[in-house]
Formats: sequence, C-alpha cells, structure tokens
Amino acid sequence: MPARKVSAAIAMFSLLLAVGAHAAQPVFPTKPIRLITGSAPGSGPDIIARLLAEHLAGAWGQQVIVDARPGAAGILSAELALRANPDGYTWLLMTSQLVIATSGVYPNLRFDPDRDIVSVAMIGLVPYILVVNPKLPANSVPELIALAKKSPGNLRHGSAGTGGGEHFTMEMFKRAAGIDMLHVPYKGIAQAMIDTVANEIQSSFAVLPVAKPHVDASRLRALGVTTSKRAPLMPDLPPIIDFVPGYDTFGWYSVVAPKGTPEPVLAKASAEVVKGITQQSFGERLKVHGIEITAGGRKELDAFRTIERKRFTELVKATGVTAQ
Repeated sequence: MPARKVSAAIAMFSLLLAVGAHAAQPVFPTKPIRLITGSAPGSGPDIIARLLAEHLAGAWGQQVIVDARPGAAGILSAELALRANPDGYTWLLMTSQLVIATSGVYPNLRFDPDRDIVSVAMIGLVPYILVVNPKLPANSVPELIALAKKSPGNLRHGSAGTGGGEHFTMEMFKRAAGIDMLHVPYKGIAQAMIDTVANEIQSSFAVLPVAKPHVDASRLRALGVTTSKRAPLMPDLPPIIDFVPGYDTFGWYSVVAPKGTPEPVLAKASAEVVKGITQQSFGERLKVHGIEITAGGRKELDAFRTIERKRFTELVKATGVTAQ
C-alpha cells in the first residue's frame, strides 16, 4: 500500500477511535444532583442554594436537591460531602462560614479544606446587617456601643452557632468597638432572628436576605451594614465603618466539590454556574436578595479561597474565637 494511503488509513482509524471514545463518555448529568448546604432552611445559603438549584434544573433537565445539614459552622456538611462518591453528583455550597471554621476555630478536623475540596465556581458577596430588638434604646451604632459599654456583658447577641459567620462578625465588631456582649449560639440563624424579635436576645448579625424581611416588617431595627459601602437594597443604612474605624467584612457564596470529581464534570458545572449567574434573568434574582455578583470560574475561586484563608486565619488568632 502506498505511503499516502497508509497515512490516510491511520488518520481515519485515529478519528474513529476518538469519536468512539467521545461517544462512550456519559452525558452529564444523567441523574439528580445533591447540593449540600451547611446552614439551616431559611438561612442565606439555603436561599441561594435553592435559587441555584432551580436554575440548574431548568438548564440540565435534572433535579438538583438541596440538602441542608447545619451544624458546627459548616463542618458537618463538608464532612458529608467529602464522604460521597466524587462522581460529580454531590456538590457543596461553600460559604465564608466554612473558611472561618476551618481556619483555627475548629482545630481537630477530619479533612484538609484546601486539599480535599476543589473549586467549581464563585457566586457572589453579601453584607451582614446589624439588627436589634426595637425595644432596645439604641437607634444607631454609636448608641448601641454606648449601651454596651454602660453594662458590659449584659446585652446578648445571637448567632447561627459558634465559629459561624454571624458569630465571627460580632466578635470582630466587639473587638473593634471595645465592648463586651454575651454570645448566645443557636443551631441556625432563623432561630436567632426569632429570639431577637422576641427580645430573648437583644441583637444579631444576619446576611441581608435573612435580615431585611424582619426590618421591612418593623420586627427588628437595622443599625448598620458590615461592608464599607452601602447596600443597594438598604441604601439608608450606614456602614458600620463610619463609626468603628477599620470594620469591614462580608459573607460569600460559592460551589465546590469533593476532590476526585472528574475534570470534565467540574468544567461543565463551572461553566453553567458562571453562565447562569451572569444571565440577567437569574442574576437579577440573586441581586433581589442583596447578592453582589462576583462570578468566577475554578481558578478565580481558588485564588479567592487562598486570600480568605489567610485573612481569617489571622483574624481567628487575633480574636481568640474557638469552638473548644
């Protein structure tokens, strides 16, 4: 056989192999996906997870089941996700809460958060809102600080649990403002909000989508936002940094998966999440809940997680917050 025909035959054979290999690859997804969250139903992560699940189900034609597993500031949800088969059908909605908890608050971990968790996509940032019971004689951040200084340790503040985002946000505030308040941990931020409304505790921090409905209904009074700029959905609310120099923090949402998840699945999932949150139809639904869209793929989320790990490791050491 002439050399030219031999080369053509080899090329055709290689093409057929490639086509066959591609055809053998299963289409993803072919069954429901589980999206685990480390927060209770009604929390900020739960709200975002359900919006994302609805979008992905519409895009892929497969159900995305939100599985809320609150406890230990997201540690329990991460352990559950990492025990799953890394086949692409188990994801974790990772938030700043988990990075805080694994940066020294919970020292005896069964996993390495940087080694065992791989990035899928970044979703966005969200401010925390400082809220108080309306009966509390504090109509501003300075008035709350003055009240706390007058009665050290008497005012009670609630959180979704020791080492979580709300707890750490308050610890940062107390340290920056030079005040002492009693921390009351709950199993979820929804219960902390209920008890703040009932005046069982006097104050809490909560992400905007959780706090705003209570403020709008006059069940709680909002005093400030934790970011250095005002929240578009609550433009009259001043940044706490206006009264407490250097105070600036926020929560964030992302999607991650267990290490070992197939690369093609990670790539497809990342692309669809980024595509979805940058589309006006889905992105606007996130913005309605106070989310600042910061869509990013796997590399962007890797870099962001590295920055946040360093930031919170230093802050955990500075505040001395521990779950032990």
